[in-house]
Amino acid sequence: MAVAEGDTPEAMRIRAAVRADFDAIVGVLCRAFDADPVTNWLLRQDAGREAAFSRFYRLSLSLVFPYGQVFVTEGVRGVALWAPPGRWGSGWWQQVLQLPGFVRSVGLRRLPARMPHVLALEARHPRSPAHFYLFGLAVDPAMQGQGIGGALLRHVLERCDRERIPAYLESSTPRNKRLYERHGFKVTERFVLGPDGPPVWLMWRDPQAD
Repeated sequence: MAVAEGDTPEAMRIRAAVRADFDAIVGVLCRAFDADPVTNWLLRQDAGREAAFSRFYRLSLSLVFPYGQVFVTEGVRGVALWAPPGRWGSGWWQQVLQLPGFVRSVGLRRLPARMPHVLALEARHPRSPAHFYLFGLAVDPAMQGQGIGGALLRHVLERCDRERIPAYLESSTPRNKRLYERHGFKVTERFVLGPDGPPVWLMWRDPQAD
């Protein structure tokens, strides 16, 4: 059971994100994923790197925000980007319209070497049963290690358990994998993003019993 809001530190209070949070959310995502192996493998690493990170995460946020399942802590110290059951992949027109920004973030020259592996990873995304998909979880580096990531996870996973809905995600680091395992996720596959790419752990969580 969730702790009453008045008894919960501000950094642990979870609420739905609003449009006014966009800049703060993008900042948290950029800082949290600055050293992430998958993000750095995918996005350009030249003089346009900083702009590429900001553009990529703004596009990512715009992709999932309409579903109403983006959650932040008060003060936007952490963020969880979820797609609800049956919605991931349904906005493909929106993805097409955003393609120029994605290409600029990856870089035209590196795109041919990256996209086949990104598409292969996407092809492994389970289509059934219907599930919540954790598109991204980020905590500001200055606030990591304080349980914020776990609080953001529980906010939706408790609903998953109540409504008997599974959940899915891809983890880009062993550290994150361990966090997700503590919250009931299990690895279904270790997928490597091509000959020069990092591994990604595909993880599934069945609803947990009371």
